[in-house]
Amino acid sequence: MLHLLIAPNAFKHSLDARQVAEALSEGFSQSRLDCCTTLFPIGDGGDGTCKLLCEKLEGKLVTTTVLGPLGTIIEASYCLVEDGKTAIIEMADASGIRLIKEEEQNPLQASSKGTGQLILHALEHHKVDQIILGMGGSATVDGGCGILHALGVRFFDKKGEELNPIPEQLQYLGRIDTSGLNKSILGIDIKILCDVENRLLGEEGAAHVFGPQKGASPEQVKVLDSFLRQLSDIVLQTTGKNMTDVVSGGTAGGAAAGMYALANAQLVNGIAYFLQKTGFEDVIKTADWLITGEGSLDEQTLLGKAPVGVASFAKQYGIPTVGIAGRVPLEPSSALLDMFDVLLPISHEAMPLTKALANTEQNLRRTAQALGNILACSNKKN
Repeated sequence: MLHLLIAPNAFKHSLDARQVAEALSEGFSQSRLDCCTTLFPIGDGGDGTCKLLCEKLEGKLVTTTVLGPLGTIIEASYCLVEDGKTAIIEMADASGIRLIKEEEQNPLQASSKGTGQLILHALEHHKVDQIILGMGGSATVDGGCGILHALGVRFFDKKGEELNPIPEQLQYLGRIDTSGLNKSILGIDIKILCDVENRLLGEEGAAHVFGPQKGASPEQVKVLDSFLRQLSDIVLQTTGKNMTDVVSGGTAGGAAAGMYALANAQLVNGIAYFLQKTGFEDVIKTADWLITGEGSLDEQTLLGKAPVGVASFAKQYGIPTVGIAGRVPLEPSSALLDMFDVLLPISHEAMPLTKALANTEQNLRRTAQALGNILACSNKKN
């Protein structure tokens, strides 16, 4: 009996990682392959990563009220693990783009303050000494100013007028006052799980790459990039820390860079941290095949995304790896083919993207069933 380890990331805009794993497992069970499956859904810092961590570590959920990305009062949760000493916080739960309607998306007005309020709640009510922060799926390009404002940092224009922590006002930033920063924040270990390597500024930076995904027009992108540049200049003068140099600083609209510079946060590779924290290596040693994937497997996948994290472990132990995705390149690069022994797209007929997204679960089941039947035929010959 073959042991299949099913460890996919989420398929963006369609299914979360657990739903993907379950659909694949069901497909294999409908095939002729004599197999057992272990489901190990994964996350690399994207939306849903912290939920998976909480489940794996059997955490306790804490719910409170915070400000949503556009300033409305919402309920949001975080998770306590390790005897309440570590808080796992998903930025998307308080400041996520999924919390607002598409027509309301406007990163000039969106703030990450609610995420800061979750951090503050964990500090004040549970005396945590570590915070794990997943930043995927945010609605913001505010350089983390909203988070920092909730933690006591104040922002002023050149005339000394205090600014609300939204880019629409922060574009006039002249001075930062860190004297009110919550003292507890500097005494704890903050780890930010990053799934991209983008730095803060420029064509590959937070505003240009992530701004349009969050509703920014070309003109707004220019405003956002200019604001982030001004912010980094003032932070450098104030603290001596360079927000523009840090790899992955562009994560969540520059929130990672802001937290690095003003809250001493450590930016870590999201999937590497997730796999270490959840004991993935012990599980993969027992597998005959690794089945992984996400919405798109391409060159971006090679830049620290979740499927590469698990495939790298499989390589170490000589375990063949199948990468399954909604989209794979017509001519995959040699680097991609070196990482995955097989690349399988799940689409079985030409269709518009909206229909493909709606049919993701069915297509995953059908692909797994077909793969199972192929492996069953191969086993017969052996």
